[in-house]
Amino acid sequence: MAIEIALLRAVNVAGNNKVAMADLKAMMAEIGFEARTLLQSGNVLLRGAKFGGEKLEQLLEAETARHLGLKTDFFVRSAGEWNEIVRENPFAKEARTDPGHLLVLPLKHAVKASAIDTLRQAIRGREIVVANGRQLYAVYPDGIGRSKLTIGLIEKTLGTRTTGRNWNTVLKLATMAADF
Repeated sequence: MAIEIALLRAVNVAGNNKVAMADLKAMMAEIGFEARTLLQSGNVLLRGAKFGGEKLEQLLEAETARHLGLKTDFFVRSAGEWNEIVRENPFAKEARTDPGHLLVLPLKHAVKASAIDTLRQAIRGREIVVANGRQLYAVYPDGIGRSKLTIGLIEKTLGTRTTGRNWNTVLKLATMAADF
């Protein structure tokens, strides 16, 4: 059975959009999925989905609102797509030396190269971004917390929703998917 990786946007951040991972797992079981979670930031591995991609995202968003009272975005990638994200990382050095400051930002939709150029022009620090399909890779050499390259700026400039996971989490999800 296919493994899907589902990331929730902006849960359990600064006390907002609280959701217990046990409740999320229970909801997933109730709607027919075997689920495993990682950390408290909304990382779920699913087995049992009959479809993936946008259709699964929509189902998960609707069920999370209905069961948990939480309106949030889901970003779903198959285990194969996730492995491709890992393989195609354009920042191998940063992945080795500073994985906490390397983010993968799955996008709801692929964006045009011109939008990525506009985003690069909006960067006011030393951050670097590279897009690849429905993912954005971003390096925050001076840290993420005070950076002006925020999720809000990225979404506004690209015209699509996103969420971010640091490289350590990306690799843990890949390992979990392989072992699931």
